[in-house]
Amino acid sequence: MQLGLLLAFVTALMSILGFLLKHRGAVAAPPVEWRRPVASTVALFRSPVYAIGCVVATTSWGFHVAALSLAPISLVQSVIAGGLVLVTVLADRVFGHDVSRREWIGVALTAAGLAFLAATLEGTGDAAHADHDAWTLALYVGVASGAGLALVALRSASGLLLAVAAGLIWAGSDVTIKALSDKTGELGAAVVVHPYALVILVLSLVGLLVSARSLQIGPAVPVIALTSAAANALAIAAGPIVFGEPLPEEPLALAVRLAAFALVIGAAAMTPPPIRAPATA
Repeated sequence: MQLGLLLAFVTALMSILGFLLKHRGAVAAPPVEWRRPVASTVALFRSPVYAIGCVVATTSWGFHVAALSLAPISLVQSVIAGGLVLVTVLADRVFGHDVSRREWIGVALTAAGLAFLAATLEGTGDAAHADHDAWTLALYVGVASGAGLALVALRSASGLLLAVAAGLIWAGSDVTIKALSDKTGELGAAVVVHPYALVILVLSLVGLLVSARSLQIGPAVPVIALTSAAANALAIAAGPIVFGEPLPEEPLALAVRLAAFALVIGAAAMTPPPIRAPATA
């Protein structure tokens, strides 16, 4: 489990870096057109920076899959959610943004949430917990991804709404990945032809296009924060709802753990965007 959480942290770092690279490439590409998804995707990948960002993001996705196969989904997503505050560091040091005091407060709150979460791990996080009911999984993934697609269908959808939509769609993919990890021991390499694999592929590609459009028309850091917060909130909730992950039996420990989950997600979601530094001549 400890290795799974370490991989989750690596996932968070690489995911944020990939997001910032994709933003820089997406804003230089032609606008995404929903009626021409293939042509829009090809146009995005003609940007070298966007392509590099996707390579980084795909690598982080591989670490994410490994983390989900080793640790409970709620704990993995909590670590990734906490890692979201790394966007302030990378934006400030690498991508030319100024980070305000409120961003660093968000970092401290998220760190506190992770500390409380770690304090309640004993006896509740000793297995991957991938057992699930297929109908419960289908309903959960269907509602999450359907809500995301409904936001995309809104003609007045802003970049921030599309960011939430991408997060909801990717949450459906993440939960399905966790479910598929339960079948690797039984099917081995044949998991790539399992119906769950097709669901993961479709939701991942749709989410990628929606995310690219949100990065084109919305401010980078708020878009990244909302996408990650939406995906993580839904994936964390899937732990006890879909996979039956146990919660602490003692009321106080349970209250602390629930508060930790809420603090990690809330701090990440409320972290305000950095202000872009003025361009030099």
